[in-house]
Amino acid sequence: MLMSTGTALVAVAAAVLLVACGDKGAAAAGPAGAGGMPPPPPVGVVTTALGSAGLSTELPGRLEAWRTAQVRARVTGIVQKRLFTEGADVKAGQSLFQLDAAPYRATLDSAQAALGKADANLAQAQATAQRNEPLAAAKAISQQEWIATQTAVKQAQADVASAKAAVQTARLNVDYASVLAPIGGRIGRSQVTEGALVGQGEATLLATIQQINPLYVNFTQSASEALRLRQAIERGALKRSGDASRVTVVLDDGSEYPLAGKLLFSDLTVDPTSGQVTLRAELPNPKGDLLPGLFVKVRLQQAQTESAILLPQQAVSRGSSGDTVLVVGADHQVSPRPVKVTAGLDNQWVVTDGLKPGEQVVVDGFQKIRPKTPVTPVPWSPAGAASGAAPAAAPSASAAASR
Repeated sequence: MLMSTGTALVAVAAAVLLVACGDKGAAAAGPAGAGGMPPPPPVGVVTTALGSAGLSTELPGRLEAWRTAQVRARVTGIVQKRLFTEGADVKAGQSLFQLDAAPYRATLDSAQAALGKADANLAQAQATAQRNEPLAAAKAISQQEWIATQTAVKQAQADVASAKAAVQTARLNVDYASVLAPIGGRIGRSQVTEGALVGQGEATLLATIQQINPLYVNFTQSASEALRLRQAIERGALKRSGDASRVTVVLDDGSEYPLAGKLLFSDLTVDPTSGQVTLRAELPNPKGDLLPGLFVKVRLQQAQTESAILLPQQAVSRGSSGDTVLVVGADHQVSPRPVKVTAGLDNQWVVTDGLKPGEQVVVDGFQKIRPKTPVTPVPWSPAGAASGAAPAAAPSASAAASR
């Protein structure tokens, strides 16, 4: 009987203790919300609105020199001197190489002597013709002899002309021994050294000069994309950009080249293998910072739309299957939404399809989103993008979209 009473007391004490602990737990969980659940996590959102924007596209391109000239040896000879500094700017007509001109000077002297001899023969033939002319008129000499006299004058005149041509050729060879710059620009490294025999059987390449101010930018665009853009402009869905000839060059590090280029032309044919059409722009390069052959991105504004929605780039998840954003619904639930992105503009994407004005799109706080869990939308401002959540936006959005 005593054991039963003790057991009962222990049971009562345990029940009182459990009730007390329960009361403390309820008090601790009370402020968190109904049912003891944590409050919906806050996420940064932007409210969509229609506006006008320029539709630009980024295309891969390569820089090309404005003019290129290959400096070649036009005569055979031994290189005596290199008269320029490699990598320096040279002027048109500047002497670059000096070849051994002694053989050509000797040939010039010989040609000039042959010209003197031809002049003397011509003078003698003309004097004979003047002397025989009255004799031929008086029938004092035969007709055959008079014809031979006239023929000798013509032969002497031809010899003089041939000798003059030989003198001119010999003088050109002497001049060619001094290799001049055909254009002004920046010269590359020398392809030969002093003592090298050049021009033996072919015009030897000595150096290359390139004019790099301005530069050409050659880039390609999908012909089908250009056709769709043109058709959209024709049916009034888009407007032709007022500055369609302006191009912006984006360098490898993502920075924009400070000077704008100008679109020159679009090729008339489409490459059958790639379906691309080639375009060319002119880019000023006064300081010579850019070099030919450099790969760049060309940003080209081709049209204007009045019904575009601009979103921060971190709000859009881009993938091979398409572009997606996360939209907060009226029930504060987050759901993925496919959108159509046409171009980028000042760290923003231009969205032309998939969203309506007044919708809330998640920009920040992707890591807080859970499936079938409501969120608290908070207005997002660009100043908050530096908090560190933005870099994780793309993968989190992609993961949420996949769910």
